[in-house]
Amino acid sequence: MTQGVQGPTRARIEPRTLREDRWWLAPLATFTVFSAFVVYATVRAFMGSDYYVEPYLSPFYSPCLGDCVEGSSDFGQPFGWFPLSAALIILIFPLGFRMTCYYYRKSYYRAFWLSPPACGVAEPHGTYTGESRFPLIFQNAHRYFWYAAVVVGLILTFDTVISFREADGGHVGLGSLLMVVNIVLIWLYTLSCHSCRHAVGGRLRHFSKHPVRYRLWTWVSRLNVNHGRYAWYSLFSVALVDLYVFLLASGTISETRFL
Repeated sequence: MTQGVQGPTRARIEPRTLREDRWWLAPLATFTVFSAFVVYATVRAFMGSDYYVEPYLSPFYSPCLGDCVEGSSDFGQPFGWFPLSAALIILIFPLGFRMTCYYYRKSYYRAFWLSPPACGVAEPHGTYTGESRFPLIFQNAHRYFWYAAVVVGLILTFDTVISFREADGGHVGLGSLLMVVNIVLIWLYTLSCHSCRHAVGGRLRHFSKHPVRYRLWTWVSRLNVNHGRYAWYSLFSVALVDLYVFLLASGTISETRFL
């Protein structure tokens, strides 16, 4: 029996789509940007070098728990024996959080799997099982990755604070300001998450009996409206901070100081 968009319960419309606008621009842009970020992040993660220059540590390598360069390990090196890049120890958590995110799912499902590529446009797949089977059933781990993302966010906040520190006193550099912008966007993305909204206001029968959680739930709900926007902004900011640290550590540019 035919399934999917040509199934017996679907409207008998022969054209692939009735849309006359350039509906393919959005999934194409998503495909291009995501692919570029994945390539860049993969290269940087496996480099294992040029990720720290005092007092800046790349967010891709924070916390640096493997065999790291001197001064970059504020929490020790319990995985000093790890033979590969130290970034591969920690990146699984922020990456898992983003890849299972509800907004990112919609984006890469449409852009990479064409499921569907746009509203009102038929998808090429003959069957649809959703996220009830392997491997997409693992998307349900998103709520657990959110808890890990909160811990990573706290560590990146610590990195941002100490980025103003220097051996002979404090300073304000371009790197510090970029890290401030990045951590603000990361927290906006993390706290606007659907899992955060459920964590603070879910499983309640009466909001009137839980005024504090209700207030938190309303705050998160307001942030949740722009969750997709924060997802994009924080994706760019984390890559920009890593690029800036890389350019400094490799000697390509010099630090820009304001104070």
